Amino acid sequence: MSIGLSTALSGISVANERLRASANNIANTQTSDFRRQQVEAQTLESGGVKGQLRQVNSVGNAAETDLMTQKSATYAFVANLRVLQTQLDASGTMLDIHA
Repeated sequence: MSIGLSTALSGISVANERLRASANNIANTQTSDFRRQQVEAQTLESGGVKGQLRQVNSVGNAAETDLMTQKSATYAFVANLRVLQTQLDASGTMLDIHA
């Protein structure tokens, strides 16, 4: 059960980091000398994901991409919260059965 919880928690963490990075990109779109941020996610063998924030040299305005990242990261965040909620509910049920 703890592996499942850590998988959901790592997914929440990476989705949160993607939300933060894309919000930063959107807020600083018109700033001169601004370097966009991007989160690269890597799947771990033990389960879960690991995110790494990177500065990206990009030319031009990528507001559409940042807005899409916001939407997909929001959906990923909520989905991982639902998985975590389900796992916690299941573990509570298992505790009630064994009590």
